[in-house]
Amino acid sequence: MHDVIIVGSGPAGLTAAIYTARANLSPLMIEGSQAGGQLTLTTDVENFPGFPRGIMGPQLIQDMRAQAERFGTVFQTADVTKVDLSRRPFAVTINDEDTVHARSLIISTGASANLLGLDSESRLLGHGVSTCATCDGFFFREQPIAVIGGGDSAMEEATFLTKFASQVTIIHRRDKLRASKIMQDKAMKNEKILFRWNSMVEEVLGDDVVTGLRLRDNVTNDTATLDCKGVFVAIGHTPNTHIFRGQIEMDANGYIRTSHGTATSVPGVFAAGDVQDPHYRQAITAAGTGCMAAMDAERFLEAEG
Repeated sequence: MHDVIIVGSGPAGLTAAIYTARANLSPLMIEGSQAGGQLTLTTDVENFPGFPRGIMGPQLIQDMRAQAERFGTVFQTADVTKVDLSRRPFAVTINDEDTVHARSLIISTGASANLLGLDSESRLLGHGVSTCATCDGFFFREQPIAVIGGGDSAMEEATFLTKFASQVTIIHRRDKLRASKIMQDKAMKNEKILFRWNSMVEEVLGDDVVTGLRLRDNVTNDTATLDCKGVFVAIGHTPNTHIFRGQIEMDANGYIRTSHGTATSVPGVFAAGDVQDPHYRQAITAAGTGCMAAMDAERFLEAEG
């Protein structure tokens, strides 16, 4: 039996672990098979406060983990494969084998960026391929950039990137955008933004860093090369909430709904980070909600006696 179990080990989960451990709640953190979340796939992090020269994503996670461990957090590197939120204490099944129980639960499983599924894309992720314009746009000053996607997120990222890039090319597989009219108009009126219609990315080019893209025209089947130094994949995110479906209230896209801080529809269950945030998706905002979830869980347990 644990007072607090934290599922997920990104900035939200680790911050929750630091706070609950300092409150003498001896949290158990189940890290997941990709311990550390998306920051472990990031190189330079220059927008997390307190690091004037920046810090590598994996190092930031390592430091946060060491801090949580110092105060008594117990870590288990495994996947949660099943939960039962129908009664307290909550039952959490690990790797389809062991079951542990918790008086309160903090969900910080994050959201995964949707990718194209190319080997070259995976190989160059963090070396010119990115899923976050706010995080990485600064590194491409006065350089050509490509944005892949046709929705609001793609238009927003492309417009933001024009602050840095010499030119932004939006690559879309159809000849019409899915984005809202206002977002389309904003992008189309921007002199720095070009469009490549009916185009699919076949390969991200470059050995150690991105040098360009190989595109295929869906209509003519012709191939062409686009020179660029950065590639931003903006085809959406998927919250990692599948094991909680049917047991907790979510929005239409699978993000956990929270109210009054980080409280969910199930008393004693709290959600923090990208798993409940479809808008900001930053390490610092995730850490902030991790702090909130820890304090909410502590107050909940105190009220329960």
